[in-house]
Amino acid sequence: MAQRTGSGQRGQARPHRHPPGSPSRVHPQDNGPELTAYTLKDWCRFTGTGTSYIDPGSPWQNPWVESYGSRMRDELLSIEQFETLLEAQVLVADWQEEYNTYRPHSALGMLAPTEFADQWWTNQLQLT
Repeated sequence: MAQRTGSGQRGQARPHRHPPGSPSRVHPQDNGPELTAYTLKDWCRFTGTGTSYIDPGSPWQNPWVESYGSRMRDELLSIEQFETLLEAQVLVADWQEEYNTYRPHSALGMLAPTEFADQWWTNQLQLT
C-alpha cells in the first residue's frame, strides 16, 4: 500500500522516526478485540512501528508463550476457583514469581532463571 509523502503525493513511504524508547516492531500475541486491534494499529502507524503477527492456529510460531500459557492453565487456572479478583491477582502473581524465578527451565539448561542469570553475569565478569 502506498503511503503519502510529505508533499501530499502518493509515492514511496518515507522512513518514520521512532520516539525514544519505542520498539521498531511489536509482536501482538493475538489480534485481540477489535477496538484494541484498531488502537494498536493506529499507534504503530503514528510511531512508525511495524507489526508481525503469528498466523491463526500456528502456535509453533511462538512456542514460548504457548508453553507458558499451557503450564499456567494446567497448573493454576484449571485447579483453582478464585472467589475474588484480588485472590486471583495474588495467586497468579505468586505462580508467576515461582515460574519466572525459581523453576528450572529446559531452555536454560534446566537452571532456574535466577541461577542462569547469576551464571551469565559471572561469565561476563570473567570475560572482562
